[in-house]
Amino acid sequence: MIRVCLLAAASIASAMLASCEASPSGPSPAFDRARLRASSAEREWRTYLGDRASTHRSALDQITKENVSELEIAWTYDAGDASDSGGSQLQFNPLVVKGVLYGVSPSLRLFALDAGNGEELWSFSPDTSSKSWTSSRGVAYWEDGDDERILFGAGPYLYAVDARTGREKTDFGENGYIDLREGLGRDVGQDMMGVVVTTPGTVFEDLLLLGGRVNEAAGAAPGHVRAFDVRTGEQRWIFHTIPQPGELGYETWPPDAWKTAGGANSWAGITVDAQRGLAFVPTGSASPDFFGGDRAGNNLFANSLVALDARTGERQWHYQFVRHDMWDRDLPAPPNLVEIERDGERIPAVAQVTKTGHTFVFHRETGEPLFPLREVPVSKGAMPGEVPAKSQPLPSAPPPFVRQGFTVADVSERTPEGHAELLRRVGTLRLGGPFEPPSPEGTILAPGTDGGAEWGGAAWDPNAGLLFVNANQIVSIIQMLEIDADTDLMMTPATGYLFVCASCHGMDMRGDGGSIPSLIDVSDRLGPLELYDIIVEGRGRMPGFGGTLEWWQAAVVAGWVYFADPDDAPSQWASQVEGEATFVNAGYQDLRDSDGVPGSKPPWGTLTAIDLSNASIRWQVPLGDYPVVLASGESGLGAENYGGPVLTASGLLFLAATPDAKIRAFDSDDGNVLWEADLPAAGFATPATFEAGGRQFVVIAAGGGKLRQPSDSRYVAFALPSD
Repeated sequence: MIRVCLLAAASIASAMLASCEASPSGPSPAFDRARLRASSAEREWRTYLGDRASTHRSALDQITKENVSELEIAWTYDAGDASDSGGSQLQFNPLVVKGVLYGVSPSLRLFALDAGNGEELWSFSPDTSSKSWTSSRGVAYWEDGDDERILFGAGPYLYAVDARTGREKTDFGENGYIDLREGLGRDVGQDMMGVVVTTPGTVFEDLLLLGGRVNEAAGAAPGHVRAFDVRTGEQRWIFHTIPQPGELGYETWPPDAWKTAGGANSWAGITVDAQRGLAFVPTGSASPDFFGGDRAGNNLFANSLVALDARTGERQWHYQFVRHDMWDRDLPAPPNLVEIERDGERIPAVAQVTKTGHTFVFHRETGEPLFPLREVPVSKGAMPGEVPAKSQPLPSAPPPFVRQGFTVADVSERTPEGHAELLRRVGTLRLGGPFEPPSPEGTILAPGTDGGAEWGGAAWDPNAGLLFVNANQIVSIIQMLEIDADTDLMMTPATGYLFVCASCHGMDMRGDGGSIPSLIDVSDRLGPLELYDIIVEGRGRMPGFGGTLEWWQAAVVAGWVYFADPDDAPSQWASQVEGEATFVNAGYQDLRDSDGVPGSKPPWGTLTAIDLSNASIRWQVPLGDYPVVLASGESGLGAENYGGPVLTASGLLFLAATPDAKIRAFDSDDGNVLWEADLPAAGFATPATFEAGGRQFVVIAAGGGKLRQPSDSRYVAFALPSD
């Protein structure tokens, strides 16, 4: 699961793509494919993150450490439909197959470009009558002879689109699409989100292996992993991440939890060892994220790496990283297939980076940990009704790639005024170790909920034995609110805000300063009817509530937001508890100073090279900067970053991901920056590199929309000067 508007996703399944009708547009789909140079697969970018092994690596070496400084913009393509009000994003890792680049716009218009010059060849638009959408991080490509398909997720629907024409493959599902809310073994039609595709599925033979994003609050859909026939859309197998009676792990949940429990979903993507026919599936936490009073037990297969037979879905082995998660410690990225050299032998392994900043390494075939694991106690003092696991596992090696824990000594000293205010704030919070339970006063979580590794994942160099991972070194606050267990979500205006808005816009109504805007001054920007319309229909990344709330309920929430006094708000959030209590999260909060930058000492973002054979850190450098920090005359402090690196055979690491709207090339030997270029907006995405017309290109989606950065919709391709 990812940091999104948890409850604000209430109607995404019903609001998006309601008619399921789509049509190609733009230039004639019958383009002359013969004029496009067809490269070998290894010189293209045919799979999300480069290959099914999730290595992020390319065999190309035309761009070298010696000539990378000569890179220039080769072409730019504006996909259009970025949100004028901000918040729309492009997190897309493009595919390049046979000289054609496939990408999406912020509102999920799929398009094909001539990869050599950026000329549009065709486009395909799902129904866009809704004002809301979700980000897409990629698509999948499959071919068999003349049958070439793009498997494309938009909301709860999975489309099969002809890669050559941009038209739906009508033999797939119902005239070209399937509804992913079906086939889960229970009705999730009333769920706040259902199942939504963000990260693409992984193709293996004639199957598409797929997880999905689900709601992170109570009542979520189950995160079962499935395989679909790429030709027909038929569901070929399903693995229950919330076990059913008779299945392994059933006893780690309350009886019959499979009928109602949600989450444990694989939103980060699935890695496949094609030679061994193994699929490695990372999963997220069970719902709700921060209170497990209704899901007693370890909650297998949440927070786990599960090795499945890719053809049948049968479990081969598994490892659970967090038992009974109370911290939203999803596995944030697909694992990397690597090899570890030990005693002169090359051991096939799978490496999983985590939000806690650790790297777990297992034997691919047996699941045996290749480095010793240790148990860390969970601190006392959980919320009433909560029964935490007694301990959690962490690897003894390699060393963590982000700082662990937080004390008063770790408070940022960037400015005297900011330091004093942060000390006052920290003094009201609960501090402790890495597994300190959430609390009513607020618990410091370090690394934070978006700390450590994120969905960009890591890159693997098989020659040097190095794993490269960019990470966030930020601190979060988990604050819990006590409410009546039987509270009607819309009983009062304040509780309406709590359940509908607070998990994103926060208890203080201030949002995150970026893609989630402040509501304090909403009356200065919108009229009351405009605000009501947004709540019902959605805007940007916020989906509407029209399919979930009665009109008067939406009006109650809109009225409260419009007229509420933020100074009085904290006393209004929760109802007076008179009966059985439960607890809800008070919204995603990071410890930040008045400039909106992290309240911990820098660096706030890093790029690290991990030597897996020696279980050591080879090097680590700060990554990026915040524009507000640069404006103050400082630099080199690092910044939050979203999107992963790409490694070339010439030893270059290409990485954007930072709010300073730059793309950089790092020397993989030492982390030195060899080249950087400005982008039209921050590139919160993973680049791709490919060859077209004899030239090597590096392309990045520059969509902004996070961390207070403006939104955009351009793809920018770089190459060496042409002859």
